[in-house]
Amino acid sequence: MFKLDAAGNETVLHSFARADGANPYPGVIRDAKGNLYGTTDGGGTQGFGTVFMIDTNGKETVLHNFPTGADDGYFVWGGLVRDAKGNLYGTTFGGGAGGCSGNGCGTVFKLSPSGKETVLFSFDSTDGDHPEDTLIRDQAGNLYGTTIWGNTRSGYGVAFMLDPQGKETVLHAFANSGKDGASPSAGLFRDKQGNLYGTTDWDAYNSCGCGTIFRLSQ
Repeated sequence: MFKLDAAGNETVLHSFARADGANPYPGVIRDAKGNLYGTTDGGGTQGFGTVFMIDTNGKETVLHNFPTGADDGYFVWGGLVRDAKGNLYGTTFGGGAGGCSGNGCGTVFKLSPSGKETVLFSFDSTDGDHPEDTLIRDQAGNLYGTTIWGNTRSGYGVAFMLDPQGKETVLHAFANSGKDGASPSAGLFRDKQGNLYGTTDWDAYNSCGCGTIFRLSQ
């Protein structure tokens, strides 16, 4: 974890040592006090990733170690989103109560300020599997994201919404046919009208198969 000032001078705030997390893929978010929050894909007490906080003095606190139970997720490839009460929300690539050959298809989780984790949703492949992205959250508390695989249409991923009660709605099932893309691994952007924008890793529309940029209307 590093800090870069306006002149380009770098300060290393924290070096991970595996026991406190390893391989932080996404970026971090910052609260009003200057504390930083992020995730790691590996490391921690169980070796399956962590959620951490680094305070303004560079002291790291591991808020959660994955997994803590049979239905807990593991391998966090996306970042976090934080609500006004300090709760953190994210996704895990694997684990959960779903299928995917017994390894779990991934989860959406909530972490309270005290570090208590709640699995809000477990994917089961029919409604998407293996989310890699960072979620976004609207003012009503709905969460939006993508999965790279799964759906009943073709298996090439979904864009989804999860309401505050943990009910999932598949907003779009990617088919990898025509101009429709396949396997969205990045997150979504939402405009003031509620339209969602994102990208897919690849597509079947041209010989390149180089992916798409899409919009989902409200």
